[in-house]
Amino acid sequence: MIKAIRPAQLKDWIAACQADDPDCRPLVLDVREPWELQTASIQADGFELLSMPMASIPARLAELSRERPIACLCHHGGRSAQVCHFLHNQGYEEVVNLHGGIHAWSQEVDPSVPQY
Repeated sequence: MIKAIRPAQLKDWIAACQADDPDCRPLVLDVREPWELQTASIQADGFELLSMPMASIPARLAELSRERPIACLCHHGGRSAQVCHFLHNQGYEEVVNLHGGIHAWSQEVDPSVPQY
């Protein structure tokens, strides 16, 4: 089963990852399309942010470390959930879905992020 957290819980998830390994730098994997990134984006804060559209992930899998915690982000959480399942099936153990996506991010974390 894939773990899901809300955007408001991301800082706590990062802190938990770093409690286990102080050198840990979690990755937020934004799987939205380039036009969506132009419409609304988040700022990295305590994590690395990488944009990789969902369809490109199988071909770019080698760019993602299996040892690194990954939180997947999309518009509402559907595509990111699919990516989480795919990554888990490829041997990635520490993957979470940011349930509610960028839409919830705008509501819970940063209201300056446009909703679309």
